[in-house]
Amino acid sequence: LFVANAADPSPLQDFCVGVSDTHTALFVNGFFCKNPKDVTVNDFLYKGFDTVGDTNNRLRSKAVMVNATRFPALNTLGLSMARIDYEVGGLNPPHLHPRASEMLT
Repeated sequence: LFVANAADPSPLQDFCVGVSDTHTALFVNGFFCKNPKDVTVNDFLYKGFDTVGDTNNRLRSKAVMVNATRFPALNTLGLSMARIDYEVGGLNPPHLHPRASEMLT
């Protein structure tokens, strides 16, 4: 009987807002981190979920996915988010989440 365990290391800091400027940032895991002294409350706001998705398609649903690329405050947290809009009779098609889970509320 063989057993294998794997895990990502624990975060080394409370937050790491991702930036693309590698000269003024620190690399920990994921994207380079914005200097904590330069982080503002606006770095933790994402306004992309306030628009209703276009459900005029075969599935009659629209998903908007957000990860650290679109919302840098998620960097190193191991999280992503999604907004799903359903028309009456809309479907959430079968899909996979390698190394991840999904929770719909």
